[in-house]
Amino acid sequence: MGKIIDSYILPHPPIIIPEVGKGSEKGAAKTIEMTKRAAERIKKKKPSVIILVSPHAPLFEDYIYINDSRVLRGDLKRFGTDSVELGFKGNPSLVKKISKMASKEGFAVGGIRDSAGNNALTKLDHGALVPLYFVNQVYPEFSLVHISISTLTLEEHFLFGKCIGEAIEDSNERAVFVASADLSHRLREDGPYGYNKYAQKFDHLLIESIERNDIKRILEIDYAMRENAGECGLRSIVTMLGALDGQKVQTSVYSYEGPFGVGYMVARLKNIGDGYNPELCNSQNSFKHSDSYTGLAREALELYIKEGKIRDAEKGIPDKMRADRAGVFVSLKKEGRLRGCIGTIIPTRKNIAEEIIQNAISAGTKDPRFNSVRPYELGQLEYSVDLLGEPQPITSEKQLDVKRYGVIVKAGQRVGLLLPNLEGINTPREQVAAALQKAGIDSNEEYSMERFEVIRHE
Repeated sequence: MGKIIDSYILPHPPIIIPEVGKGSEKGAAKTIEMTKRAAERIKKKKPSVIILVSPHAPLFEDYIYINDSRVLRGDLKRFGTDSVELGFKGNPSLVKKISKMASKEGFAVGGIRDSAGNNALTKLDHGALVPLYFVNQVYPEFSLVHISISTLTLEEHFLFGKCIGEAIEDSNERAVFVASADLSHRLREDGPYGYNKYAQKFDHLLIESIERNDIKRILEIDYAMRENAGECGLRSIVTMLGALDGQKVQTSVYSYEGPFGVGYMVARLKNIGDGYNPELCNSQNSFKHSDSYTGLAREALELYIKEGKIRDAEKGIPDKMRADRAGVFVSLKKEGRLRGCIGTIIPTRKNIAEEIIQNAISAGTKDPRFNSVRPYELGQLEYSVDLLGEPQPITSEKQLDVKRYGVIVKAGQRVGLLLPNLEGINTPREQVAAALQKAGIDSNEEYSMERFEVIRHE
């Protein structure tokens, strides 16, 4: 069985390479010293493979690039030197295992092929080359797995990291994990990216969280703070934390400095044994439900996505859900944003339970505004279930209350519905306009209106 034997967070400023810095690297002397220390400790561990995640590898929205080449090469010519060129043997078999594990969870991963079927993106980026420059000087006897980040959420990078960890366990590899990561880029007015007051706050928060082994806090770092700080390495770090999920680790921050306006941290997450670690447990949100309606919606969608099965509408269902009938809307949100919403205005099934089951599956897989929910997203979804009351005809918008009533508009076969108490809908006029737009009805056409109340379960 394979194992992650050690892990490091290493920065990647090309200026700390002497051939690039040409003397300027002395401004980051502490970073260089500690990176060399990390390299020496990697040498002592003698890993068979280094897993390196770089924020400067090819980046895609929802696709994670893994270089599956047999030989990986790169240079620093774009940084003014022709004398730094590195090459490493790849590890296609481990890449295949990682891809297989990740694909099971719904991640899109792999290389980029040209028309001849060859890997079209093989060159190592500076996010990989800078840390490996120091490692290679003292220990070149390893294979390399080079992985990108994506624009997926931190939670999803954590889950992808778990796939990496599982793939390593399923191999015979002794792996060192390197998260290539610069921190904030806006520490100084005279720096290349200017100054932002949140830059130092972000760096201190991340450093403190690493020192305390507080993974939950890292996953909850505010997106606006990350953007204001201009960080580029958090997703690399979170991917590594996912790979270490379930392992006992001891964290040490070797150094931190920001001499050129960018934060550089060198840190080690030392594996101190197998076993459960409450700080590195699966931090995926489970959103456990005491409400039986939203709980049933979650069960139905998860069973369908994971196993392709339809939840039984009889077993473990409260009597009221099996006895009553109603129109039902199931809404899914992810990070506070709508991820799917499908419903029925009037009952179409035998009972409310069947209505919830079918509409939950449809909300996750058939809403035309969104791609189908992938397995790795399931733990991040928040559910709401609206039970619709009997629609009542109305003749004026004045009879609406956007907090209390939903609205149905009809013109011939075209029907539009809007639920009550929706974010961004503040007036009856806005509510009716949105319903008309959904139905494809022009506001100048003749149309009828109905209002309805809902019982909302969240």
